[in-house]
Amino acid sequence: MISRISIEPCAKEDIKSILDGLNEYNLNKVSALAPIWTPLDFVAKTKEGENIGGVLGGIGYWNGLEIRALWVHEQFRGQGYGSKILAYIEEVAREKGAEIAMLDTFDFQAEEFYLKNGYQPIGEIKDFPTGHRRIYFSKRL
Repeated sequence: MISRISIEPCAKEDIKSILDGLNEYNLNKVSALAPIWTPLDFVAKTKEGENIGGVLGGIGYWNGLEIRALWVHEQFRGQGYGSKILAYIEEVAREKGAEIAMLDTFDFQAEEFYLKNGYQPIGEIKDFPTGHRRIYFSKRL
């Protein structure tokens, strides 16, 4: 029998408890190959120190590189900087033991960019947002 519960916004300690519980469950099913999360966040700058873009990601405990965001300032797009940033995080991740990279994007963002850089679509959500697609990609490193 399920007792009555309340559902409310999380405090920081609640977030930790939820993540700790999920990590414990996961690691009881499949052993970790790496620490729970190794952040790999990089910024690209001009020689003058101007921030032109960057990438936010990390390696999870099954040696997967998760790319959460990659962005290049508009005036620097189409010049190969995005591919250089992507190759950089892939290489660092590979050196740290990552075997696969994964990410998602929208059809109005960088679908062609990731295809050009060797990523394979592995799934999509159609009509999200309305009239568009969210595409999930992976690439063996």
